Amino acid sequence: MPVRLAPTFRDQLSDAARPQVGMWVCSGSTVAAEICAGAGLDWLLLDTEHSPLSLETLLTLLQTVAAYPVTPVVRASVGDAVVLKRLLDVGVQNLLVPMVDSAKQAEETVRAVRYPPRGVRGVGSALSRSARWNRVAGYLDRADEFVSLCVQIESVAGVEAASEIAAVDGVDGVFVGPSDLAASLGLLGQQTHPEVTAAVLRTLEAVREQGKPVGVNAFDPEQARRYLDAGASFILVGADTTLLAAGSDGLAKRFIAG
Repeated sequence: MPVRLAPTFRDQLSDAARPQVGMWVCSGSTVAAEICAGAGLDWLLLDTEHSPLSLETLLTLLQTVAAYPVTPVVRASVGDAVVLKRLLDVGVQNLLVPMVDSAKQAEETVRAVRYPPRGVRGVGSALSRSARWNRVAGYLDRADEFVSLCVQIESVAGVEAASEIAAVDGVDGVFVGPSDLAASLGLLGQQTHPEVTAAVLRTLEAVREQGKPVGVNAFDPEQARRYLDAGASFILVGADTTLLAAGSDGLAKRFIAG
């Protein structure tokens, strides 16, 4: 039976009338993922870089959130072609690749997610969930339609190369990571420092000038609003782990005498 795949995050950003708001899912819990998926957010970032998620766990999370009107984006642990191939084969349609510092690196990442002759992605559609085991008609010829790619700028070098990175054909969006950017600036843990904020704003402007969607991570509500006002078209404003930590801390403070 022919199978239809969901629209990509690229399609969603193109059609959206407002910025797309999402949150991280880092715990590896399918229950937490399902709770977050049903919250009414636009997208979820399933993170394999700073979390315990294995490939098998990721598959279960993708299957879990598929029942809800939310778009899953998966952050790879690294932009290695083999790592990206395995994520695509397990059914990831929307990739975020971290630590992209140059246009050349962005070009290599694009090639990693495309089949030859445009890229180097290994062919295994009959064996994998990506093509629903060859039930997606014409998957090999149309694979680029089913995959969206965002790259993450998280360093001073990336900020300086933001315009060139955004201009790379096949990069569908750029996401700014203030945490590692702060560290790159010598301001570890100071994501809202004026120098970090200024670097983020420069990146937003450079990417927007190339006509590409640009997003950012901002857990601080005032900072999130500032970036949205500056033209961010997608944003992450929380995480399952931080919400649980803050909530449980609040209960302890309220009911246990210090």
